Amino acid sequence: MKIMASKLLKSLFPLLFLVTLVAKGQDTIPAPIIVDSVTVDSIAVDTIVIRRTVDKIYSPRKDVNLQIPNIDFKKTKTLQKGFQRFRVPSFWETENSFGINISEVAFVNWNAGGDNAVSGLGFLKFARKYKFSNFQWDNNLELRYGLNAQEGRKLRKTEDVIRLSSNLGFKKSNTSNWFYSVQLNFNTQFSNGYKYPDRDVPISRFMAPGYLLFGAGTSYITKDEKFNLYLSPLTQKSTFVLDQDLADSGSFGVQEAILDADGNVITPGENHLLELGILITNNLNINVADNIELKSRLNLYTDYIKSFGNVDVDWELTLNMKVNKFISTSLGTQVIYDDDILFDIVKNDNGTIVNPGVPKIQFKQVLGVGILYGF
Repeated sequence: MKIMASKLLKSLFPLLFLVTLVAKGQDTIPAPIIVDSVTVDSIAVDTIVIRRTVDKIYSPRKDVNLQIPNIDFKKTKTLQKGFQRFRVPSFWETENSFGINISEVAFVNWNAGGDNAVSGLGFLKFARKYKFSNFQWDNNLELRYGLNAQEGRKLRKTEDVIRLSSNLGFKKSNTSNWFYSVQLNFNTQFSNGYKYPDRDVPISRFMAPGYLLFGAGTSYITKDEKFNLYLSPLTQKSTFVLDQDLADSGSFGVQEAILDADGNVITPGENHLLELGILITNNLNINVADNIELKSRLNLYTDYIKSFGNVDVDWELTLNMKVNKFISTSLGTQVIYDDDILFDIVKNDNGTIVNPGVPKIQFKQVLGVGILYGF
C-alpha cells in the first residue's frame, strides 16, 4: 500500500510543479493602476514620439509682409484696349504715321505792321521691316507737302518731298553687326517749283529732277538699330529730267540742247544723266531726354569719272519733341550741296546761256507744332 502511494506521488509531482509555475507567472502581471486626481501631478509619464521624416522649419525673411492684403475693387481700372485675338507671329515689323503741322499769325491794328499768314505741312511715313535669321530688309517711304498762305499773295509751296529707300542685308553671324548690303534710294517731288514771285517759268517739276541711286556695299547696324552706316564703293546715280524745257536748258547736270543762232533747238537736251561713284549714308537716332529724339540722315556721294572728290551733300537734322500721344513739336534743318544744280544763270534774248551759273549751298529750316497719329 505504501509502495503504491509513493508511486502515485512521483507521477503527480511534475503536474504539481507545472501548476505552481503557471500560478507564479500570473502573479507577476502587475495589477492595473488607478490614478487618483489628487496624485496625478506626482506621477511621471514618459512619452516617445517617432516621426518618419523631419520637416525643415521655414523662417520667412524679416522684410516679407505676411499680412493679408486689403483688396478693394473700387480702385481697379477697366481694360483700356479691347481683347485681341491670338495672331500668328510674323517676321514683318510695320510702322505707319500721319501728321499735320500748322502755324498761324494774325494782326489787328498792329502798329509794327505785318501780314496775316497761315502755313501747313502734312506728312506720311510708311516703314516695313523684314527680319529672319541673318537676313534684314528695311523699306521706308516718306511723303511731305507744305503750303503757305499770306494775305495779299497767292499760295506758295514750302515743302515737297517724295523719298523711298530700301536696304537688303545679310550677315554671316548672329553676333556680328556688319551686313553685306544692297541699297536703293529714290527722290523726287509732287508739283512744280518756282522762284517766287515768278510763277510763269517752273524751275522744277515731278521727275524733274528725279534721283535714283542703286549700289552694293556693306552696312554697320547696331543691335538697337539706332545707328546705321552704309558704305558703297560702287553706286550708280541716275538723274532724270523728264520736263523737256528743263532738259533743254541743261538743268540738274543733264546735257543741254544744241541751238542755232536764232535760238531754235537743233538737238534736244538729254533727259537722263548717268554717274558711277562712291556713296556713304548714315542714319542716327539719339534720345536726348524723355520724349525728345534727335534724328540725323546724311548722304555723301562723289562721282568717279566726272568730278571725283567733289562731294554731293544731303544732310537732314530733325529734333522731335513729343508732348503726348497725339501732339508733337518738330524743329528741322536740311543742307544740300550739288555741283549739278546751278544758280544765277544768265541768258540772252534768244535763250542762249551767257553765264551758266554757279553751285551754291542750299539751306532749309522748318519749325512746326501739330498732330502725330500712328496707325
